[in-house]
Amino acid sequence: MGGMTALVILPGLDGTATLHARFVACLGDVLGSVTVLHYPPHKALDYAALELLARAALPGNVPFVLLGESFSGPIPLSIAADPPANLVGLVLSTTFARTPLPLFSPLAPLTRFAPVRALPPALLSWWLLGRWATPALNVALERALLEVHPAVLRQRAALAMQADVSTLLERVTLPVLYLRATGDRLIMPGAAELILSAIKHATVRDIGGPHLLLQACPSAAARAVRDFVEGLQSARLR
Repeated sequence: MGGMTALVILPGLDGTATLHARFVACLGDVLGSVTVLHYPPHKALDYAALELLARAALPGNVPFVLLGESFSGPIPLSIAADPPANLVGLVLSTTFARTPLPLFSPLAPLTRFAPVRALPPALLSWWLLGRWATPALNVALERALLEVHPAVLRQRAALAMQADVSTLLERVTLPVLYLRATGDRLIMPGAAELILSAIKHATVRDIGGPHLLLQACPSAAARAVRDFVEGLQSARLR
């Protein structure tokens, strides 16, 4: 399978394609095309429906790497368990195979009452960006969330609170890179450990940054992805 490797990014809870420009710019020319998939902002879809949407958007004739960020993590893991022939690797960024908040799983139905528009921006910034927050990042995050209907955000939060694709992990045979943010206040270390213990060949790159790693630390995250892709491309040429 020749040709430059493409990258398909499955975004976080907002599901928009608006928060990745700096990360994509930092990737340089190692990759071929880079596509950030966006989810319907006014239509509540479960993980199975989002997986179908993602599969329909995957490249059909070039090797590609699938990057799943945060909320989207269960989707690329499900795809990699039954992969198309031209999927050559998986990158998982600050994400999970099983809900990172298991104690709150019974409360998932109550998210339909959550006042998502009333959450203080300062709290979101502390939780998702921490000390890496900047005025520009805060504004970009607020704008991305405003693009999505509140009911859709609530439904996605409920999905994440109940997610569990851990039984599929042993079927993932592709190369896997996990990007772990050392300052993540949302995803606890156990989420990465579950994936790394089940997928023995997976590797991890620890990066100083917050949960929104691709946005707050685009250069370091892009360097890790470039190294991973260059390793895949070198292996294909041997």
